[in-house]
Amino acid sequence: MQRGSDRLSVHRDDEMKHELKGLLRSGHPTRVEEWHDPEPSAEDDPDIWGGPVVPGSSRATLETVRLELARTLGRSSFPAGAGALAVGLRRKNAPDALVEAVRQLPGKDRYANAQELAEALVGNGR
Repeated sequence: MQRGSDRLSVHRDDEMKHELKGLLRSGHPTRVEEWHDPEPSAEDDPDIWGGPVVPGSSRATLETVRLELARTLGRSSFPAGAGALAVGLRRKNAPDALVEAVRQLPGKDRYANAQELAEALVGNGR
């Protein structure tokens, strides 16, 4: 005997499962209205699905490194030097390779935004 506060009867549950079976097994959108379907990614979107991008990896372009830095640090971290940015990355649980790459930048340089920091990282061949 089932107890609880079910809103629907057992028969309605089975009916709803039968209605959704086609949606779940089809493998493609089954809706008539296009606006219900998720939008595919654009060709120029950076690849972030494969995990964090760190300087020196094969996927490390200027755009992807900048996106990773901006996602992790945010605007409030800038302007700052390499040491302070490395501490900020460590606090926000950034990948170790990214923290070490920032830590190896010259300590006297200050970076106004994620773009300048990404240029320094990618331009130095790290």
